[in-house]
Amino acid sequence: MKSNYYILIIEDEAPVRDAVLRDVEKFENYFPVEAVQSAEEAEELIAAIQNEGGKIALILCDHLLPVKNGVDFLIESMQFPITRHAKKVLVTGQAGHQDTINAVNNAGLDFYVSKPWKTEDFQQVVKKQLTDFVLKEPGLDPIPYMGILDGAKIMDHIRNSGLAADS
Repeated sequence: MKSNYYILIIEDEAPVRDAVLRDVEKFENYFPVEAVQSAEEAEELIAAIQNEGGKIALILCDHLLPVKNGVDFLIESMQFPITRHAKKVLVTGQAGHQDTINAVNNAGLDFYVSKPWKTEDFQQVVKKQLTDFVLKEPGLDPIPYMGILDGAKIMDHIRNSGLAADS
């Protein structure tokens, strides 16, 4: 299934970036995955995706990055139309309490994953965040995503929203 809704990974450490890529691979047929090493590269990629008419569904971001940290990037991402409503997950072992509060209060942080993580737990976080994104994105039909996301939650949403009667 070709989609214009992307998963964006921002992680400067290659082994960690590879682990995140491996753990989101199962979602890649529905959500193209892009990985970068810095906030600056992420901003360039966001501009390119926007120029192609795409949107970011999920941002998986490390906190300690070169030049600009992940929390600052997530706060700034609220300014971009294609990332404003993206689900945002801070994936780090080193964000302090105040950094995390800042991300929650100012960047719309949806979830925090501590390093190291268990693959199954990480995939559940990704699945939940993408399901929530799909259900809230205006004009996006959630039915094609039922096989990879939370099908029961999608069906409940369809039943409760009256979309099933419209079909």
